[in-house]
Amino acid sequence: MNESGQISQILRPLGTTDLIELGLIIASAIVLITLMQRLIPWVAERFTGKRRLLLLSSVPVIRLVLILWAVILVVPILIEPSLQNTAVLLGSVGLAIGFALKDYVSSLIAGVVAVGEQNYRNGDWVRIGDVYGEVRHVGMRTLEIVTPDDDRVLVPHQQLWTQPVHNASNGDARLQCVADFYLHPEHDGMAVCRVLEDVALTSPYLYFDDPVSVVAKEHPWGTHYKIRAYPVDSTQQFRFITDLTIRGRSALQDISVRFAVSPVVSGVGS
Repeated sequence: MNESGQISQILRPLGTTDLIELGLIIASAIVLITLMQRLIPWVAERFTGKRRLLLLSSVPVIRLVLILWAVILVVPILIEPSLQNTAVLLGSVGLAIGFALKDYVSSLIAGVVAVGEQNYRNGDWVRIGDVYGEVRHVGMRTLEIVTPDDDRVLVPHQQLWTQPVHNASNGDARLQCVADFYLHPEHDGMAVCRVLEDVALTSPYLYFDDPVSVVAKEHPWGTHYKIRAYPVDSTQQFRFITDLTIRGRSALQDISVRFAVSPVVSGVGS
């Protein structure tokens, strides 16, 4: 039997009713997905914290369910309902797509994996490669990230196979922030730790239920101190770090602590 005969056996003859039914299913899926992608983020912006993140993270899951629903309804209309026909057609389509759109399909599969494993969700703050920002949209092929500079970056889900994903918030409304201080070796370390801890505890952005810690590391040029603390909301992270840095520097100057100076490298600027 020739190839055209095999195809005619697999596909059902479509009448007017079938075409109308197909059109209604596809149109309904498009309308529902479009409304969902606009309505849920609009509702989510009326909430804060966990509720906002839960609503935002539900968008890709609902979209995937709607697409699968449409495919399940369309396939029986197009194909004669037999196991052999279904296996032959899906195998042929899968083989063609695999060769022609290998990278695209890889990103689509990675997108399904990302939704299932929840490596990142809408509202998470992530770093993938050199890109850091808030996840605004988890699409079927790409991940939309808005950076602190308000740049919109589209990252293919395919990066999931080769790049580590650093998720700072991981579905939580808060994330850890770090403020750095570089001090001259001659200082009282215990006094510095007390001052920096007080600076963190008096910040208006601090979330008190999570711990505050001050970490010190010695270097040949001096001591590197870090305040590790959590703001009330992840969107406040940059204001929080700025507040800790400015007030921390002022508090250290009040106890006459000298700051480290970068050493002069021979041959630079001469």
